[in-house]
Parts: sequence; C-alpha cells; structure tokens
Amino acid sequence: MKAEHFSLIEYARHIKMNDTSETFGDDFHYQYVNKGEEHINISNFTMSNGEFMKYIPMGYQEMYLQVFKSTKSFENKVAHLKERIIIIQMLLLLIFAFLSYLLARNALKPLQESIETLDKFAKDLIHDLNTPVTAMKLNIKLLEKQELAKDSKPLIRLKKSIETISELRENLTVLLEKKTFQVTSVNVCEIVKDITELHQPNYPELHFYTTCSSLHVTAHKNALKQVLHNLISNACKYNKANGSIKIYTQDRVLCIEDSGVGIKEPELIFDREYSAQNSSGLGLDIVKRLCDAMNIKVEVTSDERGSCFKLIFK
Repeated sequence: MKAEHFSLIEYARHIKMNDTSETFGDDFHYQYVNKGEEHINISNFTMSNGEFMKYIPMGYQEMYLQVFKSTKSFENKVAHLKERIIIIQMLLLLIFAFLSYLLARNALKPLQESIETLDKFAKDLIHDLNTPVTAMKLNIKLLEKQELAKDSKPLIRLKKSIETISELRENLTVLLEKKTFQVTSVNVCEIVKDITELHQPNYPELHFYTTCSSLHVTAHKNALKQVLHNLISNACKYNKANGSIKIYTQDRVLCIEDSGVGIKEPELIFDREYSAQNSSGLGLDIVKRLCDAMNIKVEVTSDERGSCFKLIFK
C-alpha cells in the first residue's frame, strides 16, 4: 500500500512539471477540484470503486489536484503473492511430512524389530511344544491302561494340565494367524457337532442338548473352531455335577448355555487380567480377540442358574 501511495505522489509531481510522457500508462488519471474551505490532511490516501485516490494541494488557495490509479495491478500482485505463499506452504508441508516420516520410521524401527523377534520366538515356541505335548499325551494313555495308575489322582491332575497346555498352544497358534485371516463360508453347526462329540466322552456326567442344523457364516474356520472349542470347553469344566449344556441357534445367533454356578462379574470376563474358578483368563481373552478379528459380536449373561454365551454373526 505504501508503494501505491508513493506512485500517486510521483504521478502528481510529473503533472505539476507538465510532463506529458506516457510513463504511467492508462492506470492513472487526474482532475482539478475546488474543495473550498474544507481542510484535507496532506497524508490522505483512500481506495474505493476499484481505484486509489489522493488529493495534492496546489500552489493557489482552495484548489487541489485529485490523482487516481486503478487497483487492478495491485490486486494482481496480491493474488500472485497469495499463490506464492500457498505454494511455499505446501512445499514446507511436504518437506515436514517427509522429515516426520523419516523420524517416525527410524524411531519405530527398533520397536518393529522387537515385535518381529517376539513373533518369531512365539512361533518357534509353539512349534517346539508339539513334540513334548504329543509325547506326554501318548504316555498318559499308556499309564491309563495300567490298573494301578488308572484312577490315580496325580495322573488325573497331570492329564488336565497337559490338556490345558495343549489348549493354550492351539489358541496361540490361531491367534498368531489373526493378521492373515482369510474368511470363507463356514457351517457353524458342523463345527459345533465335531467339538461336542470330542467333549462328550470326557464328561459322561453332563447332558448335551444341541439344536443346530445349519448356520452358514463368513469366518476363518480354524479361528471359529477355536472360539467354539474354548466356550464349550469352559461350559464343561465349570458346570455342576449332572449338569447340562444347551447349544442352539436364534436366527444368526449361536447360544451356548450351561447350568454352572454362574459368573460373578460377567462384564469383566473378557479382560486379560480377569480370572476366576482357577482359570488363567487367557482363553476368553483370546475368544474376544478372535471374534473381533472376524467381526463377530460376543455377549455373556450369567446368574446363579448358569451362564449363556452368544455369538452374534452379521
């Protein structure tokens, strides 16, 4: 604005010197006006109707030289300046984004390496557990054939411990595959039937009632199998003597209901830190993780008559 003000003063100076050159171009023009007794400040400078305007006092009283300049060139300069500022800001933003990316990558690299190391360790551990767990299961079966050790309480406890280790190994195996899940169409009722037939011989005192013929969902078969295995296994472990397990469907909801003692804090049961009835708490935490990965909603209700787990498929 200061430059525009000075350009008007320079233009007025040329007019007073009777300079008829066309140096200033068509953006400038002038006129003489009589302002009478009106006082005009010598620093006057205004902008209106697309023009800058200034009054220059003449050598004789009450006469002023009124000079004008179009604001078009000024507006073009401002627009050009705005474009340059925007371009510079965009370039700075890209530079800062690139630098941030480099810094973040370098900062996260040790963390990524640690995660990869832990992931590899977990896979190696699970792989190495296969041999001793299989060997222990075979030896337990051999011991059960011997009359002296058949009803041995230490042997029964050892068998349950081996089953727990085996379940944890299966859970971790499926959980490590969560990132690479490929879902397909799965018949839930067929998996329920296989798992129920697996548990019935181990719990002959329990009564199983299954009402499930066909429920096709989109899921990862092994992960869904592990979820159902954990839920049905818990329903068996924490049931009452001569209790019952009911597995049935309601539209696209699978219900697993037991007649156990119930859960004191069902809203906390999927927390990793929560454990009750001598359980590790890992099984249901893994159930929740796998269900979330497959977009399956899991709910639980419980009272003194038992608990009911619901898998809600979309």
